[in-house]
Amino acid sequence: MRMFRWMCGVTRKDKIRNYYIRGRVKVTEVSAKMQERRINWYGHVIRSEADYIGNRVMEMHVDGRRRRGRPKLSWRDRLKEDLEDKGLRREDAMDRARWKRLARNSDPI
Repeated sequence: MRMFRWMCGVTRKDKIRNYYIRGRVKVTEVSAKMQERRINWYGHVIRSEADYIGNRVMEMHVDGRRRRGRPKLSWRDRLKEDLEDKGLRREDAMDRARWKRLARNSDPI
């Protein structure tokens, strides 16, 4: 966000919210782009062969206990939320062009 503020000639002292600056430079939130990249990577892994290391890691279960306290959200849990948010299913990933189109979080115009 610093770079966008610098591009617009705005400082934190001006008290202009990030939302307005993102609209001015026509970019979407970083979290939305991260969601898009997670979904695209998942589609790539699903379409690959069964012995691909990404598929083996997706099915892997690690024994042991986590630390005390609230558990950190795992990549798989975050992906599940992303897929529910977008309304995507595992079967949709087989059509690459459609998958990429559905996963896209477009930049504002």
